Amino acid sequence: MKGAPAALAPADGLFMRLRAAAGDDWAAFCGHRFVRGLGDGTLPAPCFRRYLVQDYLFLVQFARAWALAGYKADGIEDLRHASRAMTAILDREMDLHVAYCRQWGIDEAALQAAEEENATLAYTRYVLERGAAGDLLDLQVALAPCTVGYAEIGVTLAEDPATRRADNPYAAWI
Repeated sequence: MKGAPAALAPADGLFMRLRAAAGDDWAAFCGHRFVRGLGDGTLPAPCFRRYLVQDYLFLVQFARAWALAGYKADGIEDLRHASRAMTAILDREMDLHVAYCRQWGIDEAALQAAEEENATLAYTRYVLERGAAGDLLDLQVALAPCTVGYAEIGVTLAEDPATRRADNPYAAWI
């Protein structure tokens, strides 16, 4: 994962400057063994189920972060963008996630009863605290590892010839 897929961001954009500054840490994030296990289908199913539960809990906090973005908005267009993002998470993404979790044997009651693990707590509270203390840009930068990281991971896995497509239990997620 030496370079970002070209479709993700202009080479001179803010994200690419931040990505370059993160160096090996970003490469380790996007090329983590969890990600590689998704790509080659070797990730143990219990690890994926655990991830799905934590991702649901993350989405709850992600919606809150977009609500905070609305509060931090400098103008009506930023406010509309934040509103659309929060609505998309609450009204579409979470429904899709719950339906996908059902396919893995996790019902909505189990998702709602689950507790956030330390990594989920650490990241989501960092995002919310950074957003509360700073401005809208601070919040967006704190969200970038998720929003842009998922995009880079997904595009990279989809384009990688080493990604197992046949009989990969994670193909639909990819």
